[in-house]
Amino acid sequence: MSRQLDKTIELIDAANNEDPNRESAEGKEWPKEFLYSHRMTDMLERFKPDADEVGQISIRAQHIERWKSPRDAFPMNRQGYLQWRTQLYKFHGNRAGELMAQAGYDEESIERVQKAIGKKAVKVNPDTQLLEDIAALVFIEHYMQAFADKHPEYDEEKWIDIIQKTWKKMSADGQAFALSGNLKLPEPLVPLIQKALNAA
Repeated sequence: MSRQLDKTIELIDAANNEDPNRESAEGKEWPKEFLYSHRMTDMLERFKPDADEVGQISIRAQHIERWKSPRDAFPMNRQGYLQWRTQLYKFHGNRAGELMAQAGYDEESIERVQKAIGKKAVKVNPDTQLLEDIAALVFIEHYMQAFADKHPEYDEEKWIDIIQKTWKKMSADGQAFALSGNLKLPEPLVPLIQKALNAA
């Protein structure tokens, strides 16, 4: 790990450690986005352990300080959701860039991270696609079951659509990893996952 990478990760962790929202995992309470960022890094180390420093920073900083831009600050409709997401990409990218500059990174590296976090050129830009793969894998392993519990009103058709959309965001390598046995699938949802992928 270079000095710049070490410093940037330290700054990202310090920022996310301030999250007032808490989540339980492994028998303790964690700041929500701090936990998420570590789950992202853990997945990266399992999926692409040779990722370069830009990839490592993009993955760690994807949700940096997300609580500072709450969903309910925007209209609670489809248009408001899209406005929120667009603003989030810019906010996260800017914060990551600020911390990288503080740690001594050059402009080219900062721009690569901002492009990945901004979800620019998915399927074309390898940095962005790596982030999409890791985010999808982390969602499946750690958050899909909780999302299902939160939405008991979703029927099978809705769930098949969600699973297929998540699947389409991933590269062939990401999809292969998800089916390799190296990913912990949410057991109650496995039949639905299989049905969705067969239908796709």
